[in-house]
Amino acid sequence: MQPAFKRALFALTVIGAIFVVLPAQAFCFNEAGVRYKVDPLLLRSMATVESNLNPRAVGMNRNKAGRVTSRDFGLMQINERQIPQLRTLGIISSEQDLLTNACLNVQIGAWILAKHLQQCGVNWQCLGSYNAGFAENNGARRMIYARKVYDMYLRLSGKAA
Repeated sequence: MQPAFKRALFALTVIGAIFVVLPAQAFCFNEAGVRYKVDPLLLRSMATVESNLNPRAVGMNRNKAGRVTSRDFGLMQINERQIPQLRTLGIISSEQDLLTNACLNVQIGAWILAKHLQQCGVNWQCLGSYNAGFAENNGARRMIYARKVYDMYLRLSGKAA
């Protein structure tokens, strides 16, 4: 094959992969939303804020001294503290499952959010607990996160100012 043809074929393959991945992600958010009774656009907004829709994202959480205290994985940035329970339930076998199975990652994120909403109700503080937890001194962090998600929700829905 000629080099120019190889480059063109490669470009078409990449473009084709993008068109296959995007609808699959949309399906994942829709399916998780239906299953856990959460707006799929809210889940997509959260994933955009959490990982910029990068299924292989690994986030590092640090304390004030800069020391890594935990890691987050995948689209929905599932915290490693969830891994023992997910393994016990037979949902994952290792943290790699959170990076290689984007739909599973979205399902787990939706499940975690649904549990939070059952615990503290449908409100901004509760939405923010997905990212900042339930500690009393984290109220400001919860609201910052909720605002980011809400702003992204408006952008993705086409209602942003």
